[in-house]
Amino acid sequence: MYLASWYKKSKDKWWALPLVLPSILLPIAMWCNAQTVMDGGRVFLVYMPLGLMTALMLVFAWSALPGIILALLIYFIPLRGEFAPLMAVIHFLIPITISWGGYHIFVPRRSSIMFGAITLTAQRMVWLVLVNSLIFVAIYQLGIFFGWYTDAGSSSVESLLHARTLINFQAVLIGCLTGMPFFYTVIRMCRNPRFAFSFVSRMKAQMQTGVTKTEMALWAALVVLLISLLLVPNNGASTIFTTDYTLTLILPLMLWGAMRFGFLFITTSWTIILIILCSGFYNYLPPYMGFQLHLAIASSCYAVFSMTIYLMAVVTTRQRFLHRKARRVAFIDPIVQMANLRALNRDLSRHPWSALAFLRVPELELLGRNYGVQLRIQYKQQLNDYLQPFLADNEDVYHLSGHELAVRMNYDSYHERIESLDQHVKQFRFMWDGMAMQPQVGISYCHVRQPVTHIYYLLGELSTMADLSLSTSKPESLQQQGSNHVQNAVRNKVAMMNRLQAAIDTGNFVLMVQRIEGVRGDTYHEILLRMKGDNEGDNLFMPDAFLSVAHEFGLSSKIDKWVLEATLTFMDNHREQLPGSRFSINLTPASVGRLQFAGEVKRLLKCYNIEPWQLIFEITESNALTNIEQVNATLTALQNMGCRVAIDDFGTGYASYARLKDISADILKIDGSFIRNMLTSSLDYQIVDSICQLARIKKMQLVAEYVESEQIKAAVQSLGIDYIQGYLIGHPRPLESLLTQKVET
Repeated sequence: MYLASWYKKSKDKWWALPLVLPSILLPIAMWCNAQTVMDGGRVFLVYMPLGLMTALMLVFAWSALPGIILALLIYFIPLRGEFAPLMAVIHFLIPITISWGGYHIFVPRRSSIMFGAITLTAQRMVWLVLVNSLIFVAIYQLGIFFGWYTDAGSSSVESLLHARTLINFQAVLIGCLTGMPFFYTVIRMCRNPRFAFSFVSRMKAQMQTGVTKTEMALWAALVVLLISLLLVPNNGASTIFTTDYTLTLILPLMLWGAMRFGFLFITTSWTIILIILCSGFYNYLPPYMGFQLHLAIASSCYAVFSMTIYLMAVVTTRQRFLHRKARRVAFIDPIVQMANLRALNRDLSRHPWSALAFLRVPELELLGRNYGVQLRIQYKQQLNDYLQPFLADNEDVYHLSGHELAVRMNYDSYHERIESLDQHVKQFRFMWDGMAMQPQVGISYCHVRQPVTHIYYLLGELSTMADLSLSTSKPESLQQQGSNHVQNAVRNKVAMMNRLQAAIDTGNFVLMVQRIEGVRGDTYHEILLRMKGDNEGDNLFMPDAFLSVAHEFGLSSKIDKWVLEATLTFMDNHREQLPGSRFSINLTPASVGRLQFAGEVKRLLKCYNIEPWQLIFEITESNALTNIEQVNATLTALQNMGCRVAIDDFGTGYASYARLKDISADILKIDGSFIRNMLTSSLDYQIVDSICQLARIKKMQLVAEYVESEQIKAAVQSLGIDYIQGYLIGHPRPLESLLTQKVET
């Protein structure tokens, strides 16, 4: 154990693997060389040692230099005495240090990662291949000139355009281009044997989807066939296919592999194929007339093929990676990092039958407004992690918009699985900033059969059933409950939404007014809203039929603005007939909670030249008034402007007495359910009396609603209530009727 730990910590030291591996691998690289004699001088078709040395620098950096020097000395001293090994050390160290240094300057970070990264390809091709090879060949030419290399066959510097120089340069270039990634892989495996598994897994990951063993076997068979034709010895029965003509057929075969099998597979395969072809060049290159030309052409083919295959493999592998990444991103929500609706649709299409569970968590909306959207994100992530062990391998949790999730489960025994899912979810505790939260979750479910072409309608129906589950505290089945009434409810809701939007755009509303009479003789009118039917002569829609839909689809603030503008337009057009008229306008929580609402009111009052004291804004006690600070800021701004504020339906709202301490208002309207029965119910009478006492403490005026008889009128007047509203005072009527009443008066 101690020895293994010591080796793991020390293996990259200069005196460990970097010192030993070069001496082991250099003879192998030398053995892979292919050389011949041309014009009395030595030429190489492929030269691998420089690629090996550069790969060592990539893995071990400067720690590889002592090992490289030692390996060169050990290899060359027995062969050429003392001077030649020293020149070999200089010959190798100068190009690899210059090229590695330049590469490291331009790629300071992650410069040693595996080959195939397109972002590093250009720098590696320039510095580690081209510059490296040029410097190496230039030093070789100087060595020939000064007589350092006695076996070169020449004593003068040759032109770069000379066939022998060109062939040698191409050999070194090929050796760096193919040998460097090959030996890099070998070194990494020696350094860490587990890298072999990583290499194989990455090789498989780079392959094109749909590649089969049959295709790979066919490709391998064609490669073996072409190599066999090239390696057949020249004789009288030779054909054109046993000459260098067949060499050109290798390229399309390699490009096929580059596009289908990925960078790692094809570069490794091409390096081995290249070594075999270069070693047996004498079998397909004619030794008679034109040998030098054929040798130069073959060398050029090796170089061009290597660069083409390398670049094609890099580009296609990168494109495949980006395509897979794009597909993955398409099926994963980028914020929540969970499978999305598109992934749900895909997975449903992959299984003949599936069970689909719908999870609705409405409290996330309230929690999100108070703690931010990050809470909603983390809730979904934590719930997803909590449910994964419960689900099978091919089942998953899917992120939906808002505060909803979906779970796809296998069809087998899905009723029992849904019950278990419900119990599992009820045991979930969401941790947020050290607090354990348990928002209520409504669950609905159904079974579906592929193809699912109506996923959006289905999710809408399940959402409605999940709302029912919140009240029943058990999973609700869409099939057992029947989807017709759900579909009708959704269809009616959508139809009402469309009708509302059209009414807002075209002004298809009717304003009604109801008289509110003061005990001191002053009066004002409450604006009541009705919506016209689809056809002329249809009954008007009452607020109860459309306001809830408006609130759900975010149209309530637009309706409030339309009512305000229509009322101000009426007051402006008829200010001479109705001088000093006052109107109260109901506001929804969506409007009161908007930061810009007070400013919009101020602008409209100035535009229509209406005095602020002519308007009273009524807000209804509701649990939708969640942002009390913003509500108070809006109401205070309206009061400072000169408008008055009334609390409507007081006594039946959400935490009325507690909320009254927080909301700033001038008028309190007592809910009609207490007024109507106050003569027959002593409890209702006491409630009304207590509200009156509370209003006097708060210095607020009182309005009694639903006053429908003289007896009730007398009773509320005896309690000191300031204003009376009800059928006894006046029924709701069109706003324009105020003009007729004025004329009659």
